[in-house]
Formats: sequence, structure tokens, C-alpha cells
Amino acid sequence: MCPTSNTSLLEILTCTVCGEPYDPQSVQTICQKPDCAGPLAARYALEPRPRPSAAELSKLPVNAWRFKQLMPLTPKTNIITLGEGGTPLLQANRLAAKAGLASIWIKDESGNPTGSFKARGMTTAVTRALELGAETIALPTAGNAGGAAAAYAARAGLGCVVVMPQDTPTMFKREVRAFGATLIEHDGLIDDCGKIVARQKEEKQWFDVSTLKEPYRVEGKKTMGFEMAEQLGWKLPDVVIYPTGGGTGLVGMWKAWAEMEALGWIGPERPRMIAVQPQGCAPVVRAIEQNADRCEKVDNATTHASGLRVPCPFADRWILSVIRKSNGTAVAVTEDEIRAGVSDLATLEGIFAAPEGGAVWAGARRLLEAGLMQPSETIVLINTGSGYKYV
Repeated sequence: MCPTSNTSLLEILTCTVCGEPYDPQSVQTICQKPDCAGPLAARYALEPRPRPSAAELSKLPVNAWRFKQLMPLTPKTNIITLGEGGTPLLQANRLAAKAGLASIWIKDESGNPTGSFKARGMTTAVTRALELGAETIALPTAGNAGGAAAAYAARAGLGCVVVMPQDTPTMFKREVRAFGATLIEHDGLIDDCGKIVARQKEEKQWFDVSTLKEPYRVEGKKTMGFEMAEQLGWKLPDVVIYPTGGGTGLVGMWKAWAEMEALGWIGPERPRMIAVQPQGCAPVVRAIEQNADRCEKVDNATTHASGLRVPCPFADRWILSVIRKSNGTAVAVTEDEIRAGVSDLATLEGIFAAPEGGAVWAGARRLLEAGLMQPSETIVLINTGSGYKYV
């Protein structure tokens, strides 16, 4: 497969829980079996092939659409892009020295359009929404996803409705309005906002792009996994530490590596996947500790890392499965540890991270103290966005 080809290998959608197949050329949301309702995932017609050469890759723009064959496209697709992806993987030598580690890398997503990795998911979600005939997209959000959805909807000429908790930081609200989207503020958490979208979407003909309630945001998020492998010389790190709210990036990267292995680009080795959550909202941590198959909703969830204030992720079964298959774990950190993490990333590495990024470094410190990471291991921290929106 030549990476410059525009031919997608997209074949079918399948439920990640029961395996039920669905047609990708029709509007799909979640599994329609009443006893399932699991997230759907795109599957591609894969067979072992040699990885592209450096010369082939050098011809391509360094962005999220670098590997079009493993993206949800048709020959007639009009890609809605703002130049997302292609973010740096930065070696954090001063951070490593402080912690006594040999090799820390930071996948810094703050340079994406609208300042976060949510741009990766929205480029694919909005591209497919437009292609499938949507006129207005809608979603609940705790912050960055709202701005990204509004921006990509504006780019595509679509309407956009964003439902956001009232106590979300002000900059996120201004961003949504600046892109011309309709903002609905609600006195509740993101799951309460999701209920508003669910109740009104049929009547108002909204195309729901809520986290993992359509199958294409994850296809954009998985491109972090493609890039990470390429940036590390077609090898994967020993540990990936990810700030987990809805968990789309975590399951997306895992999906990307499976596809890359099927194509012969990487081997079977995988990183241990570590989910980091704030102590005030840690449903994944609790499920891992209790060896549970599902997450229980966290009542009165609190954290200043708004992207992590997800009381119960919709794709909890998928998230927990990936963590366990990878021999990973989940760790909770305090609000003060998150703030200290942001400070370390800024003062030691020059990265003004979102609180979610600060949480990741705080989680890494906890893992080291518990002996769950070794100083010789290669560790990648995911900073999902910019700290500027929180000022």
C-alpha cells in the first residue's frame, strides 16, 4: 500500500462489545441491539504489507490525514481539515532528570487547531457528518471538544449546537460562540448535558457527535498512535500515560497499533496503558481497583481539569479492556498534584500544559513511587491541550 494513495481500506463498522456489523455508508450511532448499545468501530480490509519508506512519507503533509487508507474515506470524500495532527513528540530531558528516569517523551497536542487533541476527532467526525448529509451537529462537552466541533462545523458550513456545564471555564464558552455555534449552558455535569442532546436530537435533526456515540471521532484520535510509532522509529514505548475522561484517545491509539501490526509496520509489542484521573472523578480507577467490568457513575464529580470531569465514560468496557490487555493500570491524583504537574511541565520543559497534561505527569510520579514503572523504561506522556484556555 502506497501511503500517497487516496483509496481507503474502510470495509465495515462493528460493535466493540458484541461484534454486530453495520454499514459505514449509512448514518450509524451505537449498536442497535437492545441488550448491547456498545460503541461502533471502523474496520479496514487489512493484510500484511511492508511499511512505507521514509522517502514515501516525506512526500506527504505531516498531519492527521497522513495515512488516508486507514481513515474513514470514500473516493468522493471532501475532507474537512484545519491542519490538525503532526504534533511534536518532545524528549523531556529535564523532567526525566528530576524523576531519575532514562527516557521521557511528551506528545504535545497543544499546537492543534483550537488548542487541543479534540481537533483530531472532529476532523473525521465532521467530515463524515457532512458526507452523510448532516446539516447540524450537536454534542455535550466539558470544554475543548465544544470549541473543536464549532470550528470544524464552521469550516464545513454546518450548524453546531454545544451543550456545556455552566461552570466550564469562560474561555471555552467564548470560543464556541466565536465560531458561530449555539451554546446551551446547563446546571449539571457532562452526562446531564448529554441527556439534553439525546432528548432533542431526533426532533431537531441534530447529528450527534458525542464521545463514542458515533464511530468516527475515534478514527481521528487514533492518529496519535500512528504518529507516535513513526516518531519513535517504528517502535512503541514501554509505557503510555493518558489523561482519561471519555477515553477516546486511549482506545484509539490501541486500535491504531493493531491496524499497523496487521499491515506489517510494527510488531506485536505494546505499551502498558496507564489511565490518569483526578481523585474527585475517577470511575476508571475505581473499576480497575475493584476488578469490575463496568464503571460506576461518580456522584458530585469535581476537578478543575474540566476535560476529566466525566462521571462515567460511555465506552467504559472498551477502556477497561485495553488497560487490562496491556497489563496497564489506572491512577488517581489530587488537584494540588495536577497544579504541580502543570508547573513542572512549564518550568522544566517550556510546555504550558492543560490541567489534563499536568495530571499525566502527576500520575507518572505516583507510579514511580509505587514501583510500577522502571527508571530504564521509555515513557510517553500525552499532553492533550493548551493551558492558555484556563488562565
